[in-house]
Amino acid sequence: MADLEARSPWALEGYRLARVGPVRAPVDADVRVPGSKSVTNRALVIAAIAEGESVLSGILRSDDAYWCIEALRSLGVEVEVEGDRVRIAGCGGRFPRREAHVYTGAGGTTARFLTAALAASQGAYEIRGSRRMNERPMGELFRALGALGAEIEPLERPDTLPIRLRARGLAGGDVPMSGAQSSQFVSGVLIAAPYAERPVRVQIVDHIVQHAYVHITLDMMRAFGARVEADESLRLISVEPGGYQGRAYDIEADASTACYFFAAAAATGGRVRVANLTRDTRQPDVHFVDVLAKMGCTVDSSDAGIEVTGPAKLRGGFSVSMKEMSDQTLTLAFLAPFADGPIEITEVGHIRHHESDRIRVIVETLARVGVRAEEREDGVVIHPGAPRPAVLPSYDDHRVAMALSVLAMRAEGIEIEDPGCVSKTCPTFFDHVRAMGVPVDLVP
Repeated sequence: MADLEARSPWALEGYRLARVGPVRAPVDADVRVPGSKSVTNRALVIAAIAEGESVLSGILRSDDAYWCIEALRSLGVEVEVEGDRVRIAGCGGRFPRREAHVYTGAGGTTARFLTAALAASQGAYEIRGSRRMNERPMGELFRALGALGAEIEPLERPDTLPIRLRARGLAGGDVPMSGAQSSQFVSGVLIAAPYAERPVRVQIVDHIVQHAYVHITLDMMRAFGARVEADESLRLISVEPGGYQGRAYDIEADASTACYFFAAAAATGGRVRVANLTRDTRQPDVHFVDVLAKMGCTVDSSDAGIEVTGPAKLRGGFSVSMKEMSDQTLTLAFLAPFADGPIEITEVGHIRHHESDRIRVIVETLARVGVRAEEREDGVVIHPGAPRPAVLPSYDDHRVAMALSVLAMRAEGIEIEDPGCVSKTCPTFFDHVRAMGVPVDLVP
């Protein structure tokens, strides 16, 4: 069921189905993808609590970014948007409105980062998300913020939004945290930490499921003037008090979105170059091209972008951990039926708690098209098969809809329900797919 309250004025609206593909010839295209969702929302929150003005260029205009901006405005932060450029008057760590009802939409980054930033401020706030966001876990973040001095009262269920937050600033000190469920909990505490009274030392007690996203957080914190120390393993991260300083900041291209276009080359035996993404990015999903190389694709990387050329037949017969790039689990799963052997995906149990239970969704979806998939607690095994025509639900999950588009490029008669859910991260997704020469029919 579509979570329509999470849709924004920036959304792709009014369409019941998307009929995508199949292609009659290999795709051959150069693509420029929109800005990174993960970088956009980090930059919006950090700029909002910085001292002075920031100008962010190349933001992703998506539902998640829209609701992040609206949440900041509801707290009295001045935000001006012109195209993909945003000007923010930072509040220096103290939000102008000391009482507010804050809506975060469906974005886990907005909900988790902004809750932490508010805890470092002063005031009384009610924070809620969309229907699905209110079901997603927040308990590890609540526990860590509580240890630093925040008072958090869940209003419906333990460990989830909506909550009532009584913020009195953060005391600082040592904070043991688990990173096994989501790196966003760790990033949330880190983003708020420069406004604590004393240094904050985050100690990871187990492991972080996606180290790269915490490194992205730390890089941006430093770029805005925070004093941070961490080793490469991220077992111990120390943040000194001192806040952030506003600045001009360019948002890089979204590696996660780029992967659907790389997968299009793999699926069709074609060629796709993403011109505004290089290997230099910290975004972990850029390494999805290494999985495609394992499947027989040719990958060329240079300052001119990353280019993937698909083989005549994709290779399977291997097992791969997708823990560090788990957003591409769906992409690989819906590409895997076209390989010459089974593909096992491991170490992605945490994606059961994303916009949908993505492991269950893979198994259910492939069963609908007649492809065998075996569910594991932390992954799935997909066997080769010839997908049959089907109308497939998108589960109100942007990554399901985008990954299904890759499946549809090679399969006859695939229709994707509620295509507007792609608006969470890329409202223009189907425009990009059509521009590659792939048939796309959006049905009202």
